[in-house]
Amino acid sequence: MNKYMGFYELKYLDIPTIPWQKFDSSVKLDDEHLWTIRVAVESGNDFNLPRVVGVKSEQAYNKGLEYLRKYGDKGIIIYYPYFIAQKSGVVDISQERTVIEGVKGDLWNLVNNGFKDETVVIRDGLFTFEGNEGFLIKQELDEILYYSNALKGRYRGFISEGKSLLLEWSYAFNSDVDKNTIGQRYLVFYEIRTVG
Repeated sequence: MNKYMGFYELKYLDIPTIPWQKFDSSVKLDDEHLWTIRVAVESGNDFNLPRVVGVKSEQAYNKGLEYLRKYGDKGIIIYYPYFIAQKSGVVDISQERTVIEGVKGDLWNLVNNGFKDETVVIRDGLFTFEGNEGFLIKQELDEILYYSNALKGRYRGFISEGKSLLLEWSYAFNSDVDKNTIGQRYLVFYEIRTVG
């Protein structure tokens, strides 16, 4: 399962996820939100695809059109309201263990800059902590593991073949147009893929 299939999969899973919609030229983006526009291709290399994150509606719409011209025949362009990440990370689920990595702020701090605040490895019910133990509090670990375990059951076929399920997550807030947080913090998953 690549990023393209993963976006569709997210729509049908019983986990908290981004409310993405498919972008086309008829889309009306309201001015009350900042927007994220992302590209997913059906096949081939789907890493480091272009995206624009946390921009006003006019810029988001124009980027969406640009991506549509370039990638529209190769996959989909999606959009969803921007959120402000307080903590982010990845979950790697395999048959033998589950690994949760967390970083302060946006996921790009981990994937682009290599920063990592904490790694938690769960194997046979035992927890091993690396880095800043306690960065992820018990309630957060329990919540991430709850959804991870549910997905491990759902994708046991993939996992039993020696593949891993990789999820991207954030504890986030909604945002106003000035990038101020709004409302209560929530957990959101925004990418799922199989690896291996």
